[in-house]
Amino acid sequence: MFDLGFQELIVIFIVALLIFGPKRLPELGYTLGKTMNEIRKAFQSAKSEMEKEINEVKETVDDVKKDIKDPLELKNELFKDMPSLEDLRIDKHIENIARKEIEKKE
Repeated sequence: MFDLGFQELIVIFIVALLIFGPKRLPELGYTLGKTMNEIRKAFQSAKSEMEKEINEVKETVDDVKKDIKDPLELKNELFKDMPSLEDLRIDKHIENIARKEIEKKE
């Protein structure tokens, strides 16, 4: 976490020994360890809460995408079988009828 080497830890231990003395050093180590554990738990709890919220937002976004996609697919499905405007042109049908009549006469 702090990227301390063995030499740095020895220096910190010696300074702590000089400042607090040999009698209070075990108590200080216990308190420091307990505090670090509580801080680690708090960070883990905050991280899991953030991940939970992010997952909820992702699910909501996915639901909205699905809700948008479903009507578009429904529209495509409904209009798939409908004739296009090109198929509805009257002059095209008249040309086809005229062509068939000409072919019959020949």
